Amino acid sequence: MTTIDLRPFYRTVREFDRLASRLVASVTAVDTGPAFDILETGADRYAVHLAVPGWRRDELAITVENGVLVVRGEPAPEKSEARWIQRGISRQPFERRFALAEHVEVKGARLENGLLVIELARELPEALKPRVIPIATETSGLAAAA
Repeated sequence: MTTIDLRPFYRTVREFDRLASRLVASVTAVDTGPAFDILETGADRYAVHLAVPGWRRDELAITVENGVLVVRGEPAPEKSEARWIQRGISRQPFERRFALAEHVEVKGARLENGLLVIELARELPEALKPRVIPIATETSGLAAAA
Protein backbone atom coordinates (compact mmCIF):
# COMPACT_ATOMS: atom_id res chain seq x y z
CA MET A 1 0.00 0.00 0.00
CA THR A 2 1.37 3.42 -0.96
CA THR A 3 1.35 6.18 1.65
CA ILE A 4 1.57 9.83 0.67
CA ASP A 5 3.22 12.13 3.18
CA LEU A 6 1.75 15.65 2.94
CA ARG A 7 3.70 17.14 5.85
CA PRO A 8 6.12 19.10 3.60
CA PHE A 9 3.15 20.97 2.10
CA TYR A 10 1.70 22.11 5.44
CA ARG A 11 4.16 25.00 5.71
CA THR A 12 3.10 26.27 2.27
CA VAL A 13 -0.56 26.00 3.19
CA ARG A 14 0.03 27.94 6.43
CA GLU A 15 1.81 30.73 4.49
CA PHE A 16 -1.06 30.86 1.99
CA ASP A 17 -3.59 31.05 4.84
CA ARG A 18 -1.63 33.92 6.41
CA LEU A 19 -1.54 35.79 3.08
CA ALA A 20 -5.23 35.14 2.41
CA SER A 21 -6.23 36.35 5.88
CA ARG A 22 -4.27 39.61 5.33
CA LEU A 23 -6.07 40.17 2.04
CA VAL A 24 -9.47 39.41 3.51
CA ALA A 25 -8.79 41.68 6.49
CA SER A 26 -8.02 44.60 4.16
CA VAL A 27 -11.40 44.35 2.41
CA THR A 28 -14.26 46.09 4.18
CA ALA A 29 -17.27 44.11 5.38
CA VAL A 30 -19.63 45.88 2.96
CA ASP A 31 -17.99 45.99 -0.44
CA THR A 32 -19.71 48.76 -2.39
CA GLY A 33 -16.74 50.15 -4.32
CA PRO A 34 -15.86 49.38 -7.92
CA ALA A 35 -14.40 46.05 -8.97
CA PHE A 36 -10.61 45.99 -9.19
CA ASP A 37 -7.65 43.92 -10.37
CA ILE A 38 -4.07 44.01 -9.12
CA LEU A 39 -1.42 43.10 -11.67
CA GLU A 40 2.32 42.58 -11.54
CA THR A 41 3.60 44.48 -14.58
CA GLY A 42 7.34 43.87 -14.12
CA ALA A 43 10.06 43.41 -11.54
CA ASP A 44 8.86 45.39 -8.50
CA ARG A 45 6.20 47.13 -10.63
CA TYR A 46 2.46 46.75 -10.13
CA ALA A 47 -0.82 48.24 -11.34
CA VAL A 48 -4.25 48.54 -9.77
CA HIS A 49 -7.12 48.61 -12.27
CA LEU A 50 -10.48 49.90 -11.00
CA ALA A 51 -13.62 49.60 -13.12
CA VAL A 52 -15.13 53.10 -13.20
CA PRO A 53 -17.37 53.20 -16.30
CA GLY A 54 -19.07 56.54 -16.81
CA TRP A 55 -16.87 58.40 -14.30
CA ARG A 56 -15.00 61.51 -15.37
CA ARG A 57 -11.49 62.39 -14.25
CA ASP A 58 -12.72 65.35 -12.17
CA GLU A 59 -15.07 63.04 -10.21
CA LEU A 60 -12.22 60.79 -9.00
CA ALA A 61 -9.54 61.50 -6.38
CA ILE A 62 -6.45 59.45 -5.51
CA THR A 63 -4.49 60.08 -2.30
CA VAL A 64 -1.91 58.30 -0.19
CA GLU A 65 -2.49 58.62 3.56
CA ASN A 66 -0.14 56.91 6.05
CA GLY A 67 0.83 54.12 3.65
CA VAL A 68 -2.73 53.58 2.42
CA LEU A 69 -3.77 54.27 -1.16
CA VAL A 70 -7.26 55.79 -1.12
CA VAL A 71 -9.41 56.11 -4.25
CA ARG A 72 -12.59 58.15 -3.91
CA GLY A 73 -15.38 58.80 -6.36
CA GLU A 74 -17.95 61.57 -5.96
CA PRO A 75 -20.32 61.98 -8.93
CA ALA A 76 -21.08 65.50 -10.08
CA PRO A 77 -24.74 66.54 -9.92
CA GLU A 78 -26.60 65.71 -13.11
CA LYS A 79 -27.75 68.65 -15.18
CA SER A 80 -29.85 66.64 -17.59
CA GLU A 81 -33.62 66.66 -17.37
CA ALA A 82 -33.69 63.05 -18.65
CA ARG A 83 -35.49 60.50 -16.48
CA TRP A 84 -33.76 57.16 -15.97
CA ILE A 85 -35.80 54.08 -16.84
CA GLN A 86 -33.07 51.54 -16.02
CA ARG A 87 -29.82 52.36 -14.25
CA GLY A 88 -27.39 49.44 -14.07
CA ILE A 89 -24.11 51.37 -13.96
CA SER A 90 -23.36 52.36 -10.39
CA ARG A 91 -22.78 56.09 -9.84
CA GLN A 92 -22.81 56.00 -6.05
CA PRO A 93 -20.04 57.76 -4.13
CA PHE A 94 -17.33 55.29 -3.16
CA GLU A 95 -14.06 54.98 -1.32
CA ARG A 96 -11.66 52.11 -1.95
CA ARG A 97 -8.54 51.62 0.23
CA PHE A 98 -5.40 49.59 -0.48
CA ALA A 99 -2.64 49.07 2.09
CA LEU A 100 0.73 49.72 0.48
CA ALA A 101 3.74 47.63 1.44
CA GLU A 102 6.92 49.32 2.63
CA HIS A 103 8.81 51.23 -0.06
CA VAL A 104 5.91 51.04 -2.54
CA GLU A 105 5.17 54.37 -4.19
CA VAL A 106 2.43 55.55 -6.54
CA LYS A 107 4.08 56.48 -9.84
CA GLY A 108 1.04 57.72 -11.75
CA ALA A 109 -2.57 57.18 -12.74
CA ARG A 110 -4.58 57.35 -15.92
CA LEU A 111 -8.21 56.92 -16.93
CA GLU A 112 -8.73 54.94 -20.11
CA ASN A 113 -11.77 53.12 -21.49
CA GLY A 114 -13.60 53.05 -18.15
CA LEU A 115 -10.60 51.76 -16.19
CA LEU A 116 -8.66 53.80 -13.67
CA VAL A 117 -5.09 52.47 -13.83
CA ILE A 118 -2.83 53.31 -10.88
CA GLU A 119 0.84 52.45 -11.36
CA LEU A 120 2.92 51.39 -8.35
CA ALA A 121 6.61 50.67 -7.95
CA ARG A 122 8.62 49.18 -5.11
CA GLU A 123 11.85 51.12 -4.70
CA LEU A 124 14.26 49.95 -2.05
CA PRO A 125 16.69 52.52 -0.63
CA GLU A 126 20.34 51.85 -1.46
CA ALA A 127 21.03 50.92 2.19
CA LEU A 128 18.55 48.02 1.97
CA LYS A 129 19.67 46.64 -1.39
CA PRO A 130 22.03 43.65 -1.34
CA ARG A 131 25.59 44.56 -2.21
CA VAL A 132 28.57 42.50 -3.27
CA ILE A 133 31.64 42.61 -1.06
CA PRO A 134 34.85 41.98 -3.01
CA ILE A 135 37.22 39.43 -1.57
CA ALA A 136 40.86 40.48 -1.50
CA THR A 137 43.72 38.07 -2.14
CA GLU A 138 46.77 37.84 0.10
CA THR A 139 48.86 39.85 -2.34
CA SER A 140 46.37 42.59 -3.17
CA GLY A 141 45.48 43.43 0.45
CA LEU A 142 42.33 45.14 1.63
CA ALA A 143 43.27 48.58 0.29
CA ALA A 144 43.32 47.35 -3.32
CA ALA A 145 39.92 45.68 -2.97
CA ALA A 146 38.22 48.89 -1.83
